[in-house]
Amino acid sequence: MKKFISIMLATVMTLSLVACSNGEGGNGTGGTGSEDTIKIGVFLPLTGESAGGGELEKMGIDIAHELYPEVLGKKIELVVADNKSDKAEAAAAASRLIEKDKVVAILGSYGSSLSMAAGEVVKSAQVPAVSTSATNPQVTFDNDFYFRTCFIDPYQGSVMANYAMNDLGAKTAVILQEISNDYSVGLANFFATAFKEVNGEDSIVNIYNYQSNDKDFSAQLTNIKADNPDVVFAPGGFTESALAIKQARQMGIETPFLGGDTWETNDFLSVGGAEVEGATLSTAFARESANTEESKIFLEAYDKNNDEEPSALTALGYDTYLMVRDAIERANSADPIAIRDALAETVDFEGATGLTTLDENGDAIKPAVIKEVKDGKFQYKQTVSTN
Repeated sequence: MKKFISIMLATVMTLSLVACSNGEGGNGTGGTGSEDTIKIGVFLPLTGESAGGGELEKMGIDIAHELYPEVLGKKIELVVADNKSDKAEAAAAASRLIEKDKVVAILGSYGSSLSMAAGEVVKSAQVPAVSTSATNPQVTFDNDFYFRTCFIDPYQGSVMANYAMNDLGAKTAVILQEISNDYSVGLANFFATAFKEVNGEDSIVNIYNYQSNDKDFSAQLTNIKADNPDVVFAPGGFTESALAIKQARQMGIETPFLGGDTWETNDFLSVGGAEVEGATLSTAFARESANTEESKIFLEAYDKNNDEEPSALTALGYDTYLMVRDAIERANSADPIAIRDALAETVDFEGATGLTTLDENGDAIKPAVIKEVKDGKFQYKQTVSTN
């Protein structure tokens, strides 16, 4: 009997020690992984239709992690979750990062729809997320735990509307939008609002829709050719947008095509080929406008292993990692709520894409860059300040 009691006591003590060990450094929703490690989740589309964008952003995160692998004297461990370019999988991936991997913060995602799908997950778990490039205002709306390092669509839409009017002299425009894509619909709406404020309600001649993964745009383009607008604003996925422009040129449509930051991928150039020459887009970074010490560090590290010019998506991935690391450092804590509070107080954060201040909604206030496809590359045209 005594032997049995001794065995039972030993078992209880062992289980107690295991329980204490598993809980150390955690708060129930996000732990530090171990005494010398802090876990940060990477939440991006690495497969599926948006993988091209996700891979570019992961490159930037990896560069930043290599340069700055520690915080608070502890190693930063990146836990990568592929949201597979799918809204349902996005919510599940975010849940796994929080519940299974016990991350203290999440970086991502590329794609407004994917970030929005994870919104309630991070809000409910009270683990902060910082989107790399999701520009739809709904990502952060009514969510104190979602932030972003990129500008938002009302600003981006206004930038491109002003470019169309002031630089191209456009008085009329047609919208070609990916109706199943929250980013595309939102950005198209903000462009239209800004354009109509100057040129009048009838200046948006028509709005044409297509679905994600569509390959044939002949019906919409036939109508656009008949409309004969001064510009076509066509924000959407890089593959669909490139195909639409390519088919437009093959149909003899010479109208300038304008778009948003999702276009800045090698896939857009390879799919569109020579036909996307002249396509113009808004984005967040260009070597020509890089003017911070951190941008020099980023470019030096990037250039060591890459011959192509860095995409704004890569620079934003880099900045997102550094912004979360900076928040952990300022909070002097790996507690998710303390990190969230520090993120909310971010002012003039210096990154590769310039100085970033987060407003009361967690949205980034920062300049935009306009680029044009020229000689098969994205080439800098101008920087647009927030003033």
